[in-house]
Amino acid sequence: MTSPSSDFDLGFSERAFSAAGAAFLSAIIVNPLDVAKTRLQAQAAGVPYQNLYSTCRFEANPMVSDTRCFPSCYRPLLGEPACASNSSYKGTLDVFHKVIRQEGFARLWRGTNASLALAVPTVGIYMPCYDIFRNYMEEYSSRNAPSMTPYVPLVAGSVSRSLACITCYPVELARTRMQAFKDAQQGTKLPGVWKTLAGVVNADTGTKKLRSSFSSFRFLWTGLGAQLSRDVPFSAVCWATLEPVRRRLLGMLGNETSPIVVLGANFTAGFVAGCLAGASTCPLDVAKTRRQIEKDRVRALTMTTRQTLVEIWRDGGMKGLFTGVGPRVGRAGPSVGIVVSFYEVVKYTLQNSRHRPREKKDGVVP
Repeated sequence: MTSPSSDFDLGFSERAFSAAGAAFLSAIIVNPLDVAKTRLQAQAAGVPYQNLYSTCRFEANPMVSDTRCFPSCYRPLLGEPACASNSSYKGTLDVFHKVIRQEGFARLWRGTNASLALAVPTVGIYMPCYDIFRNYMEEYSSRNAPSMTPYVPLVAGSVSRSLACITCYPVELARTRMQAFKDAQQGTKLPGVWKTLAGVVNADTGTKKLRSSFSSFRFLWTGLGAQLSRDVPFSAVCWATLEPVRRRLLGMLGNETSPIVVLGANFTAGFVAGCLAGASTCPLDVAKTRRQIEKDRVRALTMTTRQTLVEIWRDGGMKGLFTGVGPRVGRAGPSVGIVVSFYEVVKYTLQNSRHRPREKKDGVVP
């Protein structure tokens, strides 16, 4: 990794370019695991296999005889069983098998457009802001409060992630909905990002009172609190783990730096930090998914993360809170490793290409 002082040589646009490339690569590679995680969490919430725009009403579920289908929010109130079927998912590999068999191999990349539309601007904001905040905070704390310097990555990661999350949240909402629901008919074209968001804004509420009480566009930020309550702790744990591990690895190698060294140290540190952060924040991720797929619009605006976690605990206990932890950890570790290592390698390359002409001009390099 390049030193913080040399980071000041790069502008925001160059940092954003590095981050966008890292996000693009990561989103494509880990999207199947994201689909598996979302399907498992949606199934645990009682979501039936049907099209996004059809409403789960109180009627017979065509997949299960003599079983009524209720959205997740009604199950603890009415005491009804969750929607189940012979094709229910039993784990990550089972999701892969059944999605490929029933919907086609390409469905594992369902929501990739939304993932790219989300990851590129989000990481393009997140990583450069983290770099900038960390550099200035470390410089300030080293002069005025040296004891606070170890906590700089935690604070910088939390603030930068909050900024990126709020800015790009509607696309995150679209991606979750696109991944959570199975298409009702084979061969039909599934709704894209814009059509999914239009469905969120223009969904039939069934009452005029609701339309007059809430602005439709507020629904584009449904579950933002749950998203922040997941992403901010994730970033805090991730960077608080990643920075010391990365510095330790680079310190073991001394002053010898090369693209391979930068790549290896950053990927290893990112993988370890991503796995730890992903596992520790899994209950918040389950709550986030459940809030984002909630179809009761009044409840969607009033339910809190705490209430959702209590509901999940009541329905499934500890197992319910950690639904999808396998694919989440399997996604988070490589994803963080890829993003951080690619970002740092591109930064390293840009800085070296900028410094070489200066060194040649000054006669340092023959």
